[in-house]
Amino acid sequence: MSSERIRKGYEYAKEVYAAYGVDVDAAIERIDAIPVSMHCWQGDDVIGFEGTGSLTGGIQTTGNYPGRARTAEELRGDIDFAMTMIPGETKLNLHASYAEKHGKDIDRDQYTIAEFQNWADWAKAKGIGMDFNPTFFSHPMVKDNLTLSSPDEAVRAYWIRHAVACRRIAAYFARELGTHCLCNIWIPDGYKDVPADRLSPRLRLRDSLDQIFAEPLPGVIDSVESKFFGIGLEAYTVGSSEFYANYAATHPGVYNLMDSGHYHPEESIADKIPAQLAFYDKLPLHVTRPMHWDSDHVVTLTDDLRGIADEIVRCNACDKALIGLDFFDGSINRVAAWVIGTRNMQKALLLALLTPHQALAELQDSCRFTELLTLQEEYKSLPWGEVWAEYCRRQDVPENEKWLSAVQQYERQVLAERK
Repeated sequence: MSSERIRKGYEYAKEVYAAYGVDVDAAIERIDAIPVSMHCWQGDDVIGFEGTGSLTGGIQTTGNYPGRARTAEELRGDIDFAMTMIPGETKLNLHASYAEKHGKDIDRDQYTIAEFQNWADWAKAKGIGMDFNPTFFSHPMVKDNLTLSSPDEAVRAYWIRHAVACRRIAAYFARELGTHCLCNIWIPDGYKDVPADRLSPRLRLRDSLDQIFAEPLPGVIDSVESKFFGIGLEAYTVGSSEFYANYAATHPGVYNLMDSGHYHPEESIADKIPAQLAFYDKLPLHVTRPMHWDSDHVVTLTDDLRGIADEIVRCNACDKALIGLDFFDGSINRVAAWVIGTRNMQKALLLALLTPHQALAELQDSCRFTELLTLQEEYKSLPWGEVWAEYCRRQDVPENEKWLSAVQQYERQVLAERK
């Protein structure tokens, strides 16, 4: 699409939206300031660089599409390339299993910034922030799918040390990159069959978390992430939604991160967002697309995704939401997956910013539900695509599927060489 065609379409869209009281220029300016944290683990199927080569601990990925990143250099290169096709502000969400040990025998509980200095230097050169996650899976010290809740004191102590080390690394990222670093804890702890004791594991987990969060660290935003169930823990998950919501509520400075794939298939975290915002000043999120369970498909522009974005915007939470992506699909081109998923998150935010939420809320408060439903549906067909095209033009990225040809060329020239 030519620049002139985009400009004319945008002017038309501005007129249409103005009739509904929507300032399109303000929407574009606002979306450009909402960072989306891209997850590093899409590029290599969550394998990391510690030499394990496989996933354990209630997590797995599927697919064997050619071109998986095998080194940190390859992964950073793939992320660099993906970001050239993504408009707006981005961050990188990194897992501790992506440490670069430089041939040294260093275990996770001994990690320092030395194992992540290349990541910090890379992010600083790009002018982006980073988020960080301790890695509680795919390691011999995950005993019987238990880490921070284990009855084995040695196991618990190991993982506590790991989490403490990761928080200190996150503090370094925050200080060096000049922005906060979300340090998120998810553990695979649970039981495959009905447990005989549900309380004791949670008391042990509570004690572990208390030790982990004891050290104040400027710039670090701490969060805990629940899960409904997982592989090998179908009957009981120690870190349940109720447990973490109560833990965060009683521990100032710790937030309850919601992952859109970690609830019952018929639940939506969109409905939970206002409930969280009634009590918290920050809203950490992991956005994915579950398929019957936490299968983490590439994010598409579904009603669920739009609902998440709508609640962020209508609750005036754009400055409170810490949006991270969390999908890993090895069945398609992994770079394309990043581009598709991240752009769809941004599209959902733009759609939400182009919606006259205040006017709709007034109809609700007036109990004018027929008008409310009518307008909610009509807004869906307004020319938001013209606004998206203009936003991409201003960001110097392709406004439509033209980015795919660049990815396909990158696959032929770079990814295909990885045997």
